[in-house]
Formats: sequence, structure tokens, C-alpha cells
Amino acid sequence: MENTVLKIENFSASFGDNRILKDINLTVPRNVVAALMGPSGCGKTTLIRCVNRMHELIPGATVSGRMTLIDEDIYAMQPIILRRKVGMVFQKPNPFPTMSIYENVIAGYKLNGIRIPKPELDNIVEQSLKKSALWDEVKDALHRKGTFLSGGQQQRLCIARALAMNPEIMLLDEPTSALDPKSTSQIEELFVELKKNVTMLLVTHNIAQAARVSDVTAFIYLGELIEFGPTEKMFTVPKDKRTEEYLTGKFG
Repeated sequence: MENTVLKIENFSASFGDNRILKDINLTVPRNVVAALMGPSGCGKTTLIRCVNRMHELIPGATVSGRMTLIDEDIYAMQPIILRRKVGMVFQKPNPFPTMSIYENVIAGYKLNGIRIPKPELDNIVEQSLKKSALWDEVKDALHRKGTFLSGGQQQRLCIARALAMNPEIMLLDEPTSALDPKSTSQIEELFVELKKNVTMLLVTHNIAQAARVSDVTAFIYLGELIEFGPTEKMFTVPKDKRTEEYLTGKFG
């Protein structure tokens, strides 16, 4: 399907004998924010770590089933090529501490040995920082270390770093859980703007956040995909009793 960015079919993931994900089937359309929700330890982070193949870096990790990114088999691609197409933003902001703001944004190019003329790099830095709503705050300090920024600014810098590679999809692992409410709100507004150009898969514990920013939501429980569909519908008339119990705070 032309409108599908990520397709996950009969996908399972394990560490040794411990099955973390069980036969997940999920289709993520283009230009949406797709929320992954569920209690701690249900497999949300493992799922996104399988999308960029970080899961397999852990000893004893195995997967089965199929994942495709724009019709290309993720597990047949070279990881370095895959990770250019899949941006990742972690829970805690993690700008490279020895690099300037400018160097942080283009770090993906440097780390992959992609040589680009300076005027083009300047343009990538400016556009990526504009997309992450950080340009006006840092344009006069591009050669200062990224670590002098506030937590919310650092996270937007990490988003700019991911956007600089022009990914097909961005994986966001609880990207606001370490931030204050004002920074959280700025980043949520950013997601709504960014989905015009990039699909986002957002792991969140925050039910209100999923309600505010996501178009579709997947509810995962004990490694199984219980329900997936339009967020508004799931939050008002969930099909499964377990989804309803999670959303009303009976467990989590």
C-alpha cells in the first residue's frame, strides 16, 4: 500500500526463552502520530527497538515474522541504511556532549561518512532546527555545546538531529517524560506540525498525551497487541475490556 510506512506482520521478539512480543500485526499509515500504549514491561520499547534493529544488539535476542518500511524488508536491509530512514529520539535528551549545536544536527552525516559541501550542511542545520522549532533560540549560538541548552531545548535538538537525515519514520520513546510541562507542551505541538512530513511512532505512558497528539493508538498488554485504531474511537468506545480498564486507570 502506497499510504503505508510501516507494516508489521506476525512479529514476535524474545530474549532467550522469554517472549516479549507475541505475533504483532500492525500497519502504520503515512503522516500520522501513532501512539504505543500499555503498562510498563508490556513490550512497547522492544517493539520500536525492533523497528530500528537495536533489539538484536542484545545477546540472546531473536525475532520472527516480518517488518517492512515502505515495502522494503527491514531485516533484509543493512542496519546503517535502515537507521538513516528511521529516526530515534530517546526518553532523556542526549545531545553529543563534545559537539556544538551545529555538529549535533549533522552528526548522522558525519558518523555515516557522508560528505556534503558546507553550504548544503548549513542549510540542513537551519532547516532541521526550524522544523524542530529551535532555530530562533539558537541561531546565534550554533557553535556552543548542545549541553548548555535547557532540557526541552536539548530534546528539540535531538529531534532536529533525527530530522536532519530526512527519515521516513521517527521513533519516539517517551520523549517528554524527563521534561517539565511547558517543554512537554512545546514538543507535543511540534509533533502535530511534524507529521505533515514524517510519520511518528510514539511510546507514551501518558494517556492524556496520546489523546492530545496521536491519530491512531495501539494498546499492547503482556506482549500482545490488544487493540489498534483511531485514537478518538479507542478512547471513547474501546473494543476490548482490557483497553477500557487501562484507560480508566484500573491497572498500568
